Amino acid sequence: MMDKENGTVSCPIAAIHCGNPVAVEYVRSLTEVGAITRFLHECTAHQRTFDVELNDLLSQRNNLHEHLLHLQRSSEILNIVKSDSDYMLNNVSSTCHLADDVSWKVRELDLAQSRVRATLLRIEAIAERENCLEGAYMALDSEDYESAARYVQGFLKIDAEYNDCGNDERERLMSAKKQLEVTVRKKLSIAVDQRDHTEILRFIRLYTLLGMEEEGLQVYVGYLKKVIGLRSRIEFEQLVELMEQRNNGSNVNVNFVLCLTNLFKDIVLAIEENNKMLSGFCGEDGMVYAICELQEECDSRGSTILKKYMEYRKLDKLSSEIHAKNNNLLAVGGGTEVPDPRDVELYLEEILSLVQLGEDYMEFTIAKIKGLTFVNPELVPRTTKAFKSGSFSKVAQDLTGFYIILEGFFMVENVRKAIRIDEQVPDSLTTSMVDDVFYVLQSCLRRAISTLNVSSVIAVLSGTSSLLINEYQEALQKNIRVPNLGAKLFFGGVGVQKTGTKIATALNNMDVSSEYVLKLKYEIEEQCAEVFPAPSDREKVKSCLSELGESSNAFKQALNAGLEQLGATIIPWLRSVLDSVGTISYELSEAEYADNKVNDSWVQRLLNAIETKVAWMQPLMTGNNYDMLVQLVIDFIVKRIEVIMMQKRFNQLGGLQLDKDTRTLVSHFSVMTQRTVRDKFARLTQMATILNLEKESEIQDFWGENSGPMTWRLTAAEVRRVLVLRVDFKPEAIAALKL
Repeated sequence: MMDKENGTVSCPIAAIHCGNPVAVEYVRSLTEVGAITRFLHECTAHQRTFDVELNDLLSQRNNLHEHLLHLQRSSEILNIVKSDSDYMLNNVSSTCHLADDVSWKVRELDLAQSRVRATLLRIEAIAERENCLEGAYMALDSEDYESAARYVQGFLKIDAEYNDCGNDERERLMSAKKQLEVTVRKKLSIAVDQRDHTEILRFIRLYTLLGMEEEGLQVYVGYLKKVIGLRSRIEFEQLVELMEQRNNGSNVNVNFVLCLTNLFKDIVLAIEENNKMLSGFCGEDGMVYAICELQEECDSRGSTILKKYMEYRKLDKLSSEIHAKNNNLLAVGGGTEVPDPRDVELYLEEILSLVQLGEDYMEFTIAKIKGLTFVNPELVPRTTKAFKSGSFSKVAQDLTGFYIILEGFFMVENVRKAIRIDEQVPDSLTTSMVDDVFYVLQSCLRRAISTLNVSSVIAVLSGTSSLLINEYQEALQKNIRVPNLGAKLFFGGVGVQKTGTKIATALNNMDVSSEYVLKLKYEIEEQCAEVFPAPSDREKVKSCLSELGESSNAFKQALNAGLEQLGATIIPWLRSVLDSVGTISYELSEAEYADNKVNDSWVQRLLNAIETKVAWMQPLMTGNNYDMLVQLVIDFIVKRIEVIMMQKRFNQLGGLQLDKDTRTLVSHFSVMTQRTVRDKFARLTQMATILNLEKESEIQDFWGENSGPMTWRLTAAEVRRVLVLRVDFKPEAIAALKL
């Protein structure tokens, strides 16, 4: 760089390389002694740096020498390694060429061996094919059809694999095969006609060997249908004969349920016992085919049995008679008789058994198809729909329709009969009607659920609700409508106990009936949840059950009305005692207060009247009814006493007396009923508490935030009115209270 003072070029010593033309030029350019001196000092310092670096390099001389010696020795070893690797490379290359030669020769040898083996197999196949051909004819001549079928199968297998036999051989074999097929079909037909099951199995197995699986499946399933149909027809004919004997007055058992059971049993056994045989023809498709074909037999024979049953029991005529009776269309003296409910019950049990058999069989067949592994998933709903639209299902639906009509008739007639023969049951709080009616309803509903048909359940549930809300409720209320009930209950005499028992039992019937309805509803709801998994079916049942629950509410309302009527007959007898309280003073002296402890107060007279008019009915009533009656009496007493006390004047002893009287009433009623009574007397108890205060301001210790756990039933205005009842409390002090 240029020196501004002297015009010379200045350059740091670190940038100068000695011997370089630039360095020489730079030295020559120096003219000032000062600059030369500075440069000299810089060169000296730079020289010292070089000396230090040189010394460092010289100090590493020994290490570098050792490394050089080590590298020299290593180079000798590397020479040895190189020579060894070259030798190994030559050996590996030689071995590789040798291996390639050997491998090529082995491949040639293996190819030759494979050709020899294939040739030998072909020779063996030719020999075996000739053997099969000759064996087939020999087996046919000796009627050894199994061996002939195996020879034919063997020939066809060899021919399919090599496809090199002559036309003459193939024609001879196909001729033998055709001859064997004709013979097998003929022998099988004879065995089927003779119902020789052993021979049938013998010849049916040959269909698989001859490649006639589909034909074999059809023939064997046809045989099973024929056997099942024959047995069913024989049983049906026997059943018809028994019907004729029964119609002619003979006491024989005509069992349609057994006939249908045997039909389904034969079909199920045919599927289960021939499972391996049917699957052996066409796999699982063969099983599906068999089930569908046998279902046709079920539709044909099963529907015939059901139709004959309906004809035998004259269900159409019965239904018409029931409809006519319900519509009041029976002509007087027309000779038409109402069906006997006992006979109808027998028919219902038979119908239930027949319908259940059909449902169980349908469930078995559908489950059998669902259990197959490789069957098309769409086949299950398609098959289910086909089964349910078959003739058997349609006739079963007609039978279910008759069931609904008969069940409704049976239920109505038996409920009416239970109402007609209603009587008092010894050691029971209810009459016979209650248990009888609900037993009938429960039996009918359980039977309806057993049909597994939601329409049947809904119909019977609707009939049950209608019966309960109309005829049964009317029967319950009939005994409550007793004219001049009070006179009959309390004027003494022998009729009192009889009247009391009658009215108590009528109320008990309502109370127990309300409970029974809820229990019945819960039971049916649980059973339907298990039987009907479909949400739509459950919603239908739930809707009907809600109607059934409404009948329980109706019974409770009628019960409340009946208890209020009974209470209304009791209350006048208590009113006279309560009215006498109006003449009693609560401005007591010490002597009067002490005298009240010895002499009976109005409270004791009231309790005696309650024992006489109410407590005697406790053994006659259910616990719930008696508690409700006592609660009604308490409500009247409390309200009446409260009105009377609000018209009196009190001193502190009078307030103490009122508190004592209230406690006596609470204690007595607590023993009489299982329900709490303290809340009923809460207002009266709080009035007594207020009237016991020393001074007006003490109410502040119990009011508002200071009330603690106590909930005030009196309003602020009512509290002031009660305070005013104290003769010694000043009105202005009461008015000044902040409540």
